[in-house]
Amino acid sequence: MTDCCSTPETNTAAAKKHRCPLDCKECAEVSAKTIAYHLHEVWKWAATAERYFFCADPACPVVYFGSDGSTITKNQLRTRVGLKDELDDALVCYCFGVTRADVRGDPGIRDFVVAQTKHKRCACDTCNPSGRCCLKDFPK
Repeated sequence: MTDCCSTPETNTAAAKKHRCPLDCKECAEVSAKTIAYHLHEVWKWAATAERYFFCADPACPVVYFGSDGSTITKNQLRTRVGLKDELDDALVCYCFGVTRADVRGDPGIRDFVVAQTKHKRCACDTCNPSGRCCLKDFPK
């Protein structure tokens, strides 16, 4: 497993961000593997784009979009996207099933997740719909 929470060397030939076709906000790139993990009926998805991006805007129904203009919305996923959901039971850590309410009830949970991440026991690059480290999604 890769260290999903570190910053790898990036290829500057292609920009890692792209604007969402619906709300025009800048979005980070995400792997097709991550998308496939979260799709409700993945067998019906044809990955046609060269690159995919994650839209974190809570007001936007688009979660993923491709460089070819294709979109995937919240209702096509089997996973609730915590960044797009304001409820207390929304996940902030997909690797260990931690919700916003869990963090408010026990601030030490963050330390647990940090320790697990340091020991490479996380899978944020796949489990987190954004494809990034879950620690970035913890409440401040």
